Amino acid sequence: MKTYKLSNSVEIPAIGFGTWKLEGDMAVNAVSYALEVGYRHIDTAQYYGNEHEVGQAIKKSPVPRKDIFLTTKVWNDKVGYEDTLASFEESLEKLGTDYVDLLLIHWPNPKPYREDPGYKARNAEVWRALEAIYEKGQAKAIGVSNFLPYHLDALLESAKVVPLVNQIKLTPGLTQDDIVNYCKKHNILLEGYSPLGSGEIFDNEAVQAIADRLGYSVAQIALAWSLKHGFVPLPRSKTPENIKANLEVFDIQLTDRDMELLDTIADIEAPDPDSKPF
Repeated sequence: MKTYKLSNSVEIPAIGFGTWKLEGDMAVNAVSYALEVGYRHIDTAQYYGNEHEVGQAIKKSPVPRKDIFLTTKVWNDKVGYEDTLASFEESLEKLGTDYVDLLLIHWPNPKPYREDPGYKARNAEVWRALEAIYEKGQAKAIGVSNFLPYHLDALLESAKVVPLVNQIKLTPGLTQDDIVNYCKKHNILLEGYSPLGSGEIFDNEAVQAIADRLGYSVAQIALAWSLKHGFVPLPRSKTPENIKANLEVFDIQLTDRDMELLDTIADIEAPDPDSKPF
């Protein structure tokens, strides 16, 4: 599989398998099949409640652990340095591994911390824990998720390590130019969750016309759009045929005109990390 190189020279597979809302045997089976058909990048989180199942699938897979890029995320209820370290040890136990390839702060401004001293102090302490984990080699890379430029500016006031990754919502019709340009300036790789949107692109005749012309599905066109932008899309599916098809996109050749159309096909809103109810 194609890979990108993070700013610390760690290689990350260009497509990851997302596991949000995959639970129990469904999660084990989906991750197992994803690894079977060629995925080497699995994305989970403490909040997803499926770290144990993801770990089971990895353990029973013939693919060596060293060949799998595994991500998890620190949830919003982790407040300080020690709390974050303890929660990470719990994640390792559930995942059945002694390291992860990427560890992220899931959200920048959890609801309980929206008053002084606020998210800045919370994120600084959580990030300090991630830096310690990184320095010990328990995470090959560390980063953030859903951070906007001002969240990153605040974090960088005290950070010793610049985040290597920012995972945000990216899909045709939602380019998030401000944060994308910020991350490119700071050499922060962008991962895209919900890369197929929320159904908007599947009803768009222009996108369907591109798919028909090139002989691919609308979902595959959306993933090719992400790749051409240099993003790492994280498609999720429980259906074997879709899991496999979502990986068969590296040969799709989108034109500049295709990309311009896909950039603007729908009025999709980005999630506001400062007003989420959690």
